[in-house]
Amino acid sequence: MEFFCYHRDRTGSMALRAELLEEHWSYMDRYATEMIARGPTFAGDGDTPSGSLHIVDLPGPADARSFAFDEPNYQAGVYRDVLLRRWRNTLGRTMWDFPGGRTGGNRYLVLGLGSGRAADLALPPEEDELIAYGPLLSDDGITWLGTAALVQAPDPDTARAVLTMDRYACIEVHDWEFGGRR
Repeated sequence: MEFFCYHRDRTGSMALRAELLEEHWSYMDRYATEMIARGPTFAGDGDTPSGSLHIVDLPGPADARSFAFDEPNYQAGVYRDVLLRRWRNTLGRTMWDFPGGRTGGNRYLVLGLGSGRAADLALPPEEDELIAYGPLLSDDGITWLGTAALVQAPDPDTARAVLTMDRYACIEVHDWEFGGRR
């Protein structure tokens, strides 16, 4: 089962985050074979970390909760909250398989939260610019709760356009980059 895990940083936690960087990476290294995508998000200035994204393939919801809440930064109070949802890997690949590579261009996390009738289940026309893409689902994998995408795009508005605007309660766009040691 694939899971989307987005830890959002607590205001003023940057020094603690930096102090725990090696511990965080070592923890994530334990999940290297299960990792579909990972990396930090950044505030509007493009430099200040604002969160940490991980998409992982784990046996079940209990394992995903352990992954999210045993993470060293979470345990130390770096994060203010965690968004943890089932996710379906519509592209069927990892971020390391993205033809555009690890560097170059602007990269974004596009997160659309919704309810009701599912939207954006099919890949958008800009498929070549997608690093990861899929629906956010309830623990049982039945109820659609939104869509999460990692996108290479010239700007945030272009990245946001991969989702159907009027089908979501809100759409967030965060600067993102490939993370980890791979």
